[in-house]
Amino acid sequence: MTRTVVFDRTGTPDVLQLADEPLTDPGPGEVRVCIEAAGINRLDSMMRSGAFPRPFRLPHARIGCEGTGVVDAVGAEVDSVSVGDAVIITAVPDMDVRGTYADHTVVPAERVVPRPDGLDPVAAAALWVSYSTAYGALVEKAGMRPGDTVLITAASSSVGLAAIQIANQLGAIPLAVTRHTDKKAALLAAGAAHVIVSDEEAIPDAARAHTGGVGVDIIIDSVMGPGLAELATAARPGGTLLTVGWLDPRPASMPQNAPLTIYRYMSFEHVLDPAVVRRIAAFLGAGLRSGALQPTVAKVFPLDQVVAAHEELERGGQIGKIVLTTAGHDGR
Repeated sequence: MTRTVVFDRTGTPDVLQLADEPLTDPGPGEVRVCIEAAGINRLDSMMRSGAFPRPFRLPHARIGCEGTGVVDAVGAEVDSVSVGDAVIITAVPDMDVRGTYADHTVVPAERVVPRPDGLDPVAAAALWVSYSTAYGALVEKAGMRPGDTVLITAASSSVGLAAIQIANQLGAIPLAVTRHTDKKAALLAAGAAHVIVSDEEAIPDAARAHTGGVGVDIIIDSVMGPGLAELATAARPGGTLLTVGWLDPRPASMPQNAPLTIYRYMSFEHVLDPAVVRRIAAFLGAGLRSGALQPTVAKVFPLDQVVAAHEELERGGQIGKIVLTTAGHDGR
């Protein structure tokens, strides 16, 4: 038997429950991963609460779209991965069936990549979704270049912090946006060239002030909502707006300033593409080796405290990723 977090109905964090499940063997082309740690993402809370953007099975849905661990079984026709390999799971589009909040999960072999040497399980669990999202949006989609000025909303989130580090790794200039003055020092320490506190100053005005009146080259936004149109005016003519999240559930306003390239970015566009996954893994590996990329962990909970972990996410205010660990794998 193996422990698995499941839920039978959508709602508040207390719908999540830990159940003992039969241990499933991998089929052809699949591997079974003994999970050491799993990152908690907003997409998870959307599924749990009923705000998920597509249908999923109930009752007895699993949950969790990223994780890391050690391969403990391989199915037929698998020659790219071996038992004992430490891996990161790159994509779980069917997390209601293969969710990573568990001691074990079975995934297609092409959905895992080697865990970088020296990266402990907790840090690895905080790496893939955040950094692949920021990399995919900024590099693959927007073509970010050295010298570009990048405006990053919700900058203290795991995606925001990843975007700051990736911008610095490529020689771009990250401008971080936060609502809270008390996060300013942490964001500067994380590598932001400047921090805009949105409760104290208008974001477009501050962005133009820091770009000589021109506007930023790229905006990466995790908030959306009614303020999106005003936020877009922080971009220079011909700039790019990337929306990568929806922290504000209200309808988004449509930007009217032109010319402006707008992308609604979903990471599955790239993490299901083996060629892009190879580029992401190579980029992240290089950044980790150089020290340019350092996953930020806000708090760690054991698997049996998953309800408390989701409650922590719902409260907000954390800087970085909340991580779940299985028994004996605190990573520290």
